[in-house]
Amino acid sequence: MPLVIGITGSIASGKSTACKYLVGGGAAYCDADKLVHRMYDPGKPAFARIIEAFGPEIVGKDGYIDRKLLGAKVFGKPKAMLTLTTAIGDIQAEVRKVIDSWRRNLQDNEIALLEAVNFIEAGYGRFSDFTWLFAVNDDIAIERLKFRNDLSTQAAKQRLASQRSWIDREPAADLVTHNNGSNDAFIKSVDKEMSKIHSQWLKGTLSVSRYHAWWKIQSSEPV
Repeated sequence: MPLVIGITGSIASGKSTACKYLVGGGAAYCDADKLVHRMYDPGKPAFARIIEAFGPEIVGKDGYIDRKLLGAKVFGKPKAMLTLTTAIGDIQAEVRKVIDSWRRNLQDNEIALLEAVNFIEAGYGRFSDFTWLFAVNDDIAIERLKFRNDLSTQAAKQRLASQRSWIDREPAADLVTHNNGSNDAFIKSVDKEMSKIHSQWLKGTLSVSRYHAWWKIQSSEPV
């Protein structure tokens, strides 16, 4: 079977940069966020449910749900976010389909990456072989967001505040890579770590993912 790796981390941590580099080296890839977006395209069952929940004004001129307008209705609002995720449907099943397809169709020496901000919280790690968490210092993340997304300092801080800290996610991760330096240094680190992980996988010496023990504890805790 291929090596399936979950890639996660807060905004501006470099997870997408790492994925882009690894895909360039031949890794298969799925962006879970984009996969979810396709679940509420026009004609899909979730399209009508989301409009019913949030109003027809969230539909753009192109006939698709405008994610910016939708985001404004759910950003920082847990109840509204729960309404949205319920309306979208079984996201986990869609993710599982992608991973199952990789298991069937990729070769033993191949690598597949599933990128998701909420990879850990959503339970996706139960289906993967390795969880790779990327982290960045808050002050650096804020500056990156200001430059990359053209945000004010206040807006960047608000965006970052909506993300979970890497420290909270670390117990479920097999590897934490910090991205506080230059892009070149970061890519070199990613390349080195990926070579190590893949080598261990091929030799059969890669440890069982920590995620499984973490998930067992989480799922057994009372709600």
